Amino acid sequence: MIDPAATHPWLAILGLGEDGLDGLSPAARRLLDQAELVVGGKRHLDLVGDVKGEKLAWPSPLTDAFPAILARRGRPVAVLASGDPFSYGVGSLLARHVPPTDYVTIPAPSAFSMAAARVGWAVQDCALVTLHGRAFEKIVPHLQPGRRILVLSWDGTTPGRLAEHLRDHGMGRSKLIVLEAMGGMRERVHATTANDFDRADLDPLNTVAIEVVADASARVLPLAAGIPDHFFDNDGQITKREVRAVTLSKLAPRHGELLWDVGAGTGSIAIEWMLADPKNRAIAVEPRADRLARIARNAATFGVPDLAIVEGFAPAALDGLATPNAVFLGGGGSDAALVKLCMERLAPGGRLVINAVTIETQAEVIGHAKAFGGELVQISIARAVPLGRFHGFKPAMPIVQWCWEKPVDGPVENRWTGRGDEVDEAVEDEG
Repeated sequence: MIDPAATHPWLAILGLGEDGLDGLSPAARRLLDQAELVVGGKRHLDLVGDVKGEKLAWPSPLTDAFPAILARRGRPVAVLASGDPFSYGVGSLLARHVPPTDYVTIPAPSAFSMAAARVGWAVQDCALVTLHGRAFEKIVPHLQPGRRILVLSWDGTTPGRLAEHLRDHGMGRSKLIVLEAMGGMRERVHATTANDFDRADLDPLNTVAIEVVADASARVLPLAAGIPDHFFDNDGQITKREVRAVTLSKLAPRHGELLWDVGAGTGSIAIEWMLADPKNRAIAVEPRADRLARIARNAATFGVPDLAIVEGFAPAALDGLATPNAVFLGGGGSDAALVKLCMERLAPGGRLVINAVTIETQAEVIGHAKAFGGELVQISIARAVPLGRFHGFKPAMPIVQWCWEKPVDGPVENRWTGRGDEVDEAVEDEG
């Protein structure tokens, strides 16, 4: 166990560029020379050449090297990282195990900073995305017309895959600049468009700058809730666009929160929840195998491949799931045991939203509202349809929505009555 009272920095986390030792500051060189143990990737260790200390190449996973690093506590250790160790680097991982008083960091320019300098873009105006060790689909939410994106590639194939994706989605005129091995003798810069990209001999160490240009036919994700229904692969079992927008406003996603989407259908609610913030998480619970596959396809299409998918019927399928900050029940509002469980499992201040379509479920939801408070809303949507030579509005089935927020200052009072007198009275009172 690390002693947080330590005050002497024994660990040096050093940013390294493709120019190796030549790019290190005198202070960084001094710390490297003093180190009894030097840890880094094979490329990093080759760049610094012979050093006084013992060399240790990162294993896979690299966290397997942490015990060896921590065992040297109090003795000089140097860890080498590409560019800025705290920009998608090992620095933040080490910081979970070593207090700030125990380490000193001397960063080099990050790949993002170097790429921005090469192409003349302001870093703060760019979306910063890494595909290094991450799903390629994570680029999707960032593809907005006019947006500038800096992408850390996984390998030499990433630029070509990006060009293909842009072409396939009506964004082939987007500007693509591939920057290889920046800062070293092998540096190359190649600028083209996604339509014209034809490079296959790219250095695995590359960064891509993208300026998105969308054709009129491009399918661009809206930034507000309520993505068009036809964007989703669905079998009709989907929370419709307008209702989904209202539902998400009541679920009120906040940074880093977790949603349970129970009876997920297409996964549309969970997907839009995750799109609201890159740190948001969601669990889609669905019993049907065909819909589970559809949820996975939709999650990949919309660039949220990390959506967790659980097969099974609620409430049993909810056992062992992490505590949610919000729960959505698109159905199941008539199952008092399920509703009760969701209310109990919610984090304090969490939100529960139930959409009820049938009269029977609406009656139950009204009863829940009478017992526990919250907000009841009826959502009525009508769409214009042809009527001979004219048009008229055809109403969809109205939805009763109950939104309840869990108190932050104590447990929920047990007011459950099932389908007893209190619920019946609630329905009669509404009559």
